[in-house]
Amino acid sequence: MLTLTRSVGESIRIGEDIEVYVVEVRGGTVRLGFKAPREVTIHREEVYKQIAEAQSLAAEVAADALGALSAFAPGPDRSTSK
Repeated sequence: MLTLTRSVGESIRIGEDIEVYVVEVRGGTVRLGFKAPREVTIHREEVYKQIAEAQSLAAEVAADALGALSAFAPGPDRSTSK
């Protein structure tokens, strides 16, 4: 992990497209501002974990649904062997 020290009003760059600003420091809280292209998503860690969990559950449901639907799909005649 890289650790940097920045003061209010200073920033850091991530690659060429992302800039992180220190907006405010009050007590044990730091407010950050982000400049990034629209296609870059930025989430708080707890929100990111919720999204990842929801996507994982959705993928499981989709796989289960496909498996259930495959029983009804026409396919090769299973009564003959090769």
